[in-house]
Amino acid sequence: MIKEVKFEGVLLAIIIPRDHSHDGLSFFTPKDFSLQLGYMKYPANHHIVPHVHKTVQRSVSTTMEAILVKSGRIIVDLYSQDKRYVDSEELVQGDFILLVAGGHGYRFVEDGELLEVKQGPYVSEHVDKEKFNEPPSLTSADSSGHENT
Repeated sequence: MIKEVKFEGVLLAIIIPRDHSHDGLSFFTPKDFSLQLGYMKYPANHHIVPHVHKTVQRSVSTTMEAILVKSGRIIVDLYSQDKRYVDSEELVQGDFILLVAGGHGYRFVEDGELLEVKQGPYVSEHVDKEKFNEPPSLTSADSSGHENT
């Protein structure tokens, strides 16, 4: 089941679990998102007509980030745009998350590999991102996200 994580009406993330399946073509993002996320499932011998994407001027004011867990197990901590902790989601091999708004951090529960896609061009770390401290409850948590005692 597709999961949307929202905070105060703002969509922070869309999670597509590894076992998601749906025939045909479907998109999970609205048409106005600067990064479009779709899914295709077709039988053998299905044909998609060859095409090119035309040059279109677009205005992008925020960076969305798409992460595929290639291997391992991670926890994604989600934050509001004003850096308030919202939720933690555990992802495993094959899971996918589109980070739409707000902040995020990753904790590797197991050795892991992630594939990342986001808008470019990359300007610099100081222009593109603002780092902040995670809540103490997360830094002292064990791999399951529960407090150590």
